Parts: sequence; C-alpha cells; structure tokens
Amino acid sequence: MTVRVFRNARIYTGDPSRPVATALAVEGERLVGVGDEAAVRESVGDAVELIDLDGACVLPGLDDAHIHTASLARDLSAVDLRGAASLREALDRIVAFLPRLPDGVWLSGGSWDFNRWDVPVQPDRRALDSVCPDRPAVLSSIDGHTLWLNTAALRAAGIDARTPDPVGGEIVRDETGEPTGILREAGRLGLGELANASDPRDLTELLADAQQLLLGVGLTSVHDIDGEDARAAYLRLRDAGRLAIRVHKAIPVTALELAIEQGRRTGDGDDWVRTGPVKIFSDGALGSHTCHLTDPFPDGSHGIEVTPYEELLRLVRLANGAGIAVATHAIGDRAAHLVLDAYADVAGEHRLRNRVEHAQHLQPADITRMAGLGVIASMQPTHCTSDIDLVDRLLGDRPIVSYAWRSVLDAQAGLAFGSDAPVEDPNPFLGIYAAVTRCRPDGTPRGGWQPERRISVAEATNAFTLGAAYAAGEERDKGALTVGRLADFIAIDTDPYQCAAEQLPGTKVITTVVGGEIRWSH
Repeated sequence: MTVRVFRNARIYTGDPSRPVATALAVEGERLVGVGDEAAVRESVGDAVELIDLDGACVLPGLDDAHIHTASLARDLSAVDLRGAASLREALDRIVAFLPRLPDGVWLSGGSWDFNRWDVPVQPDRRALDSVCPDRPAVLSSIDGHTLWLNTAALRAAGIDARTPDPVGGEIVRDETGEPTGILREAGRLGLGELANASDPRDLTELLADAQQLLLGVGLTSVHDIDGEDARAAYLRLRDAGRLAIRVHKAIPVTALELAIEQGRRTGDGDDWVRTGPVKIFSDGALGSHTCHLTDPFPDGSHGIEVTPYEELLRLVRLANGAGIAVATHAIGDRAAHLVLDAYADVAGEHRLRNRVEHAQHLQPADITRMAGLGVIASMQPTHCTSDIDLVDRLLGDRPIVSYAWRSVLDAQAGLAFGSDAPVEDPNPFLGIYAAVTRCRPDGTPRGGWQPERRISVAEATNAFTLGAAYAAGEERDKGALTVGRLADFIAIDTDPYQCAAEQLPGTKVITTVVGGEIRWSH
C-alpha cells in the first residue's frame, strides 16, 4: 500500500510532546509518521505519494459535538426566516418561497426569532393563514423549541380546543381556548415529523449533499443529535461507500427502548458510524422562554420542566444500565442542577461519559459538581454571542454564570464544543472566535461580553478536537495528529495561533482530509 506524505505545512498536532510538525505520513486511514519532512520520509521509505500543502496551516479535523445534520440538510432547501426584522418581513419571505414547493409538500423550515422583531410578540396561525391558507405550514423558531402552525396544519394534526397540553409542553391558546398556532416544547407533538413525511426527497441524498457543506468548513466528525431516520441514512451512505464524514450518532429518547432491545451501546460501530448517547430534554430554551430557571423570568414563569425529575432519573438509570451514555439538554440553571442530581444518583454504578448539552446558565457550585462527577459540558460558543441582549434582558442580575466555559475548564471538567446547527452556523471558526472574544462577528461589545470568561485559541480549538473526541470516547483515534490515530485533518489559509482574533471568522478551509483521503478541496 502506497504511503501518502502530506508536506510543506505548519502542522499543529495537538500533541504536547510534538506540538508542531511539517509533514504527515498516511497509510490506509491511519497516521504512520508525524514530524519534519526528512524524518517522516526516511521512516516510511521510497514508495510514497507526495502531496504538497503549499505552506498552509494544518489542524486536526474539527469535530462538532452537537449538531442536527438532518435538520440542517432539510433546511438547505426550506424557507429561511433567520434574520427577519419583523413579522411582515417573515411573511413576505414565505410568499416569495411558496412557488418553489411541489404540490402536497408542507411548508417547513423557519428559524424565526420574534425576540428580534420590531414588535417582539410571538406570531399566530391567522398571520400564517394570510399568506399560506391551504397548504399545512409548520415553522420552527430559531432555537427549535417552538413551532408556528397555520390552521391547516393544526387541522391535519387533530389539534383543537379540546386537545390537552402534553406533559412537558404547551399548546398556546387565545382567550376563547382556541389554539393560536404556537406549540411549545413537548406540545410540538411530532409536527416536525409530519411535515418531513410530506417531503418526497430522500434524506440519504440530502445528507450526502450536506456533508460537503460540513467538510467545507473543516468538520471531519459530527455528533449528530437527530432521529433514527438520520441513523438509517448514514448507514446507507456508509454501506455504499459514500460517507465522507465520521458520525457519532445519538439515540432519541423515543428510541431508547428499541436501541436497548437491539443491543446498541455507546461506542459500538466502526470508525465511520458509532452509537452515541441517548438525548433527553430536561427543559426548553431561553429565546422561547421555556428554559427551567430557579428564579423566574420577568413574567413570573420558571420555564418548562420538559422531563419531570423522576422520569429523568428513570431514563438515566435505564440507559446507563444498558451501556448507553446520556446527553441531557439543560439550558436553565434549575434544569442543569436536576440533571446533575440524576447523574449523581447513578454515579459509581457505571463508567459512562454522561453529558449536559448546552449548559448555558449554571449555578457556580454545579460546575464544581460537574467536574467531580466526570460529566462533560457540551457547549456551543456562538449561542453566547447570539444571546447577549436576551440574557441581559431576561436573566438580569442573578447568582448564576452564563456560557461559563472558562469556569468549566478551570474546574477541570470536560468541555466539548459544537454549533447546534441549524440553530447556528456550523462553521467552527465562528465558534472559536466567539469563545476567544465573547464578541459578535461585528466586534461588539468591544472587549467582549463578560470578558473574564474568555478562553485561549488553543483551549477553544481543543474543545472542537480532543474535547469532542473525549466526549465520544474516541480520544485514542481522533482529536490530535499522532502516529496510530486516524488521518483526519484540515489545511486552512489562516494560522489561528498567530493571527488577530478578528481574522478567525474569515478562516477558509483549503483541503479537508478524512481517513487519509482528500474529501473536499477549495
């Protein structure tokens, strides 16, 4: 087998014993040489293929520890309301988009954010009916925790004034008791799945297209948080030899018992598709005013406890007992506290890497507790810079810390970074910039929001490489460039360790290598 030598680059290996190299040797999917070019070539002999990287900066392949790839793939061809400044602008975008939809397909997509509208009030079905009266429409909020439906979609789902609120959710109603078209948390009642089922496009092909987008921003691995349909699609791509990005595939809580019956365990699989943790929802989101808080929102609500504590504890014990790690969504401080209570209750029974997803607003003592329990904080830095105004307005001055990755690292807890795309942009360099500066892309607020919580470029990059690999139990294979690890790396046009922080968001990927093969190039 011919050895490939990638040369003429400044390679940041992530290995403290050899932090910088100039060449990598690859045989099959693994690294067989790392160091200066002369030594690497001498170690592998003459039967080599030389690949010149033209002086580029090279990093270990980046790993998104929390991403919804099926949702992202579908959103690439759905209506996009992101950035709309008003209800009127959102409706105008829908009008412009509708002619593109085939007959019979529901209107889906969305990413609307009423918090940024000129009149910050959640919309209703009548507004949607005014532009889309006949075709069912199900439009997700930017955080994915609220749905905006028209009357046709409510009718198709059988939701009316007599439909009770489910546990952990809400069907918002008007003064007469009729549904307004807003469904929150568990009140979403599978409407997204109904909308997807109306679309004739094959998810396998959508994901095949989406992986090129992900490779193009430097991702070589993802922890996918979407459903069983995404798992099946990824397995089809793998079996057909078309999968170019490695997938750590989470189990939706609705499929936990099936996964246990099938004998799935976290870490099972191969180097391309492995079983991940089960995903549980403890609460909602800040933007939807549904995250679970100890002290109330300004309107007096404490948010929504999506999974009641006793059920959460049962699920954690069930999953861990079957060898499945748990990743629990917790954005509010009360939610994170209860999740850690549940993890503490089963601590010592199993050696699994349980996670708190998002971990956005934490009680300081819970950060210390997280470290002691070996629980990983799976965080998304761009949520911080997107939510600065929202946090200041809704949370105010209370004894919690927000987006506290500095505190997480100082406590020596595990930290893994992701994007939560399509909620945020999947580009990890935007996440690195947000973690390092705590500034929006335009550089505001100057000096960073709560700048004492900033971290270094090395720490932020590590959370997208070795930190994410550790969260998946894959740190021996991924996260650094050392002999024996997988040959997953990227060549980029900017050196993040030497450039000004303002240059990080503009970083361009030149080449993405997964398993020693060039999977994407600019």
